[in-house]
Amino acid sequence: MHAQSLRSVVVLGSTGSVGTQALDVLTTNPGRFRVAGLAAGGGKVELLARQAAEVGAEVVAVADEAAVPALKDALAAHGAAPLVLAGADGVAEVAAWQCDTVLNGITGALGLTSTLVALEAGRTLALANKESLIIGGPLVKRLAKPGRILPVDSEHSAVQQCLWAAGPDGHDPDAVRRLVITASGGPFRGRSRAEMAGVTPEMALAHPTWSMGPMITVNSATLVNKGLEVIEAHLLFDLGFDRIEVVVHPQSIIHSMVEFVDGSTIAQASPPDMRLPIALALGHPGRLAGAAPAVDWTRAHTWTFEPLDDAAFPAVALARHVGAAGGTAPAVYNAANEACLEAFLRGELPFLAIVDTVARVVEEHDVTPAGSVEEVLAADGWARARAVELAARQSR
Repeated sequence: MHAQSLRSVVVLGSTGSVGTQALDVLTTNPGRFRVAGLAAGGGKVELLARQAAEVGAEVVAVADEAAVPALKDALAAHGAAPLVLAGADGVAEVAAWQCDTVLNGITGALGLTSTLVALEAGRTLALANKESLIIGGPLVKRLAKPGRILPVDSEHSAVQQCLWAAGPDGHDPDAVRRLVITASGGPFRGRSRAEMAGVTPEMALAHPTWSMGPMITVNSATLVNKGLEVIEAHLLFDLGFDRIEVVVHPQSIIHSMVEFVDGSTIAQASPPDMRLPIALALGHPGRLAGAAPAVDWTRAHTWTFEPLDDAAFPAVALARHVGAAGGTAPAVYNAANEACLEAFLRGELPFLAIVDTVARVVEEHDVTPAGSVEEVLAADGWARARAVELAARQSR
């Protein structure tokens, strides 16, 4: 493969869990990719500098402007001299950098601007930052041409693969009866609500099958993450919430399924490893050999499936409610949850109060159409402030 045919990639959130695994995929396929740019928050400047040196990035951005001097020193120590940008504008500039694909691995609502900028610049978007699609749904959908967004979430990657496997009618909504999104159930699967009353941050961060950052890990414990994924599936695949189910599958081998109108169900199976959906999004429409281990079919396996306990884990039902309401409601759900999650990790909010507080903030919100970034961010800001206020009352 000639150098000019290399696919150029920008990785946003390169020092996070998804970002580091994406760079692993990219650097183990040097004949397929080159890394044009990196962006990160700025909390791990040594790692960011080492990444930039290893991949020969043209540009590096940090959201925290105060991290620039330390980053420049670290880059010099590694013998790297990329263009260094800083602040929200710097990250946005990298998101629009000349490349083929932008992988958005920024955590939380902060990823919205990067998603919009990358799409406006005509880039293919490998989307790990589900929040940006969820909170900016109408804005993102307006910019995203068919095939322009490739999901990096393992569940949505699985759905996409099942639809591809179904042939030309797989993308016909009339051929699909329902999507079945699997959930590990998190560390508290099988517990009643009462049995989760004393959950600590350490307990919530001990995920049984996945290794992820703290925000996603706690979201998996509350199942807010699964609620967000239901909304994301609705937006990505244009199916109503009545055709998107969640089933608990503790082994995390079946990542999701598609049931078709003729009674056939196609499932995607692989050991839990984020490098597979990352590789699929970056290499689309091809597949990268050896991206992740396959299921060992020479061993005996037992895979189980259980219905979701909505009484113990009400986050998914709440997500369906806000997703159906549309407009700014998903942004409020997501923002209130992020604020509550931070309070929980600081030991200022009980575990069960996370979703209870989010539900109260959602109930108080007057939904508007989400017609602009400003409108979305205003709802986001209001929800965070209200969630912080309600959480503070419970910590007294």
